[in-house]
Amino acid sequence: MSLINKEIGDFTVQAYADGDFKTVTKADVIGKWSVFFFYPADFTFVCPTELEDLANKYEEFKGIGCEIYSVSCDSHFVHKAWHDASKTIQKIKYPMLADPTGALTRDFEVMIEKDGMAERGSFIVNPEGKIVAYEVIAGNVGRNADELFRRVQASQFVAEHGDQVCPAKWQPGAETLKPSLDLVGLI
Repeated sequence: MSLINKEIGDFTVQAYADGDFKTVTKADVIGKWSVFFFYPADFTFVCPTELEDLANKYEEFKGIGCEIYSVSCDSHFVHKAWHDASKTIQKIKYPMLADPTGALTRDFEVMIEKDGMAERGSFIVNPEGKIVAYEVIAGNVGRNADELFRRVQASQFVAEHGDQVCPAKWQPGAETLKPSLDLVGLI
């Protein structure tokens, strides 16, 4: 079953962000573009490479009005410990959401029940709180922040220009497609 246009459920979680513990709720998400970036666990191997990639691009995401939320089933205390112990993770400025009960991870349908951890899932959520794009991949394959950023830009573009669609490899300023009656069945 597709999660496209699914409204995210109500949630309240603890987060580690900007050197402090914070509470993040669904109300904090509504009204802006967001990326929920699920990963298996802190103190692992592939995860820090992905989170650093996002950290390096975070200002660009903020520049287009998009907040990043990384999410694992670790507690906010573990997020802080990882942040304190790792030069790579110290680069992170976006909120690291703690989901030790797995409620948020289950709402996005990326919980690996037998392991109590999240799949590698990236979700773009629009200002209305609905999922407009997502990708879930195997735990042994890292994701690319540049491609995720491009997808957010494309999602924002089509939300603003509902009569146009973005072709493969579309970048801002590039030509889009305007479906004609002849192509309606092919989209």
